[in-house]
Amino acid sequence: MKYEYLTKDGLEKIKTELHNYKYKIRPQVSQKVATAREHGDLKENAEYHAAREELSMIEMKIQQLQDRVGRARLIDEKDIPDDKVYILTKVTLKDLEFDDILEYTLVSDSEADAAANKISVASPLGKALLGKVVGDQIDVKVPAGTIRYEILGINK
Repeated sequence: MKYEYLTKDGLEKIKTELHNYKYKIRPQVSQKVATAREHGDLKENAEYHAAREELSMIEMKIQQLQDRVGRARLIDEKDIPDDKVYILTKVTLKDLEFDDILEYTLVSDSEADAAANKISVASPLGKALLGKVVGDQIDVKVPAGTIRYEILGINK
């Protein structure tokens, strides 16, 4: 079994989504199926078949979310050391070519959010940063070439 490492907030977000699908969305779609069934001949009832397909997709999504909750392992920020780059650390970087200062937080794949500067530990930059210390320089291969960074700071 492959574990999925999440923060408490990340796990709560998944549980909320699962609850929404199970107790709000699924009953609504089930009602659509029942209403469409009342319209008569099921062989030629496109509304019924569409509703059944939608219900099937909802059931699949519920199974996926339940699987993620079952595989979840909570990460506590207090257990993360701040001497090296690990998951849940905030890293301050300097782009050595353009002298830009960037700040990212390393998170799990499912919690990555570029708009909030949260990058996945599985991304090219995330992989390059893991285990590094302040002062280290890293090279990250991207489609446009190689980007060089220097690690200026590590925080929880």
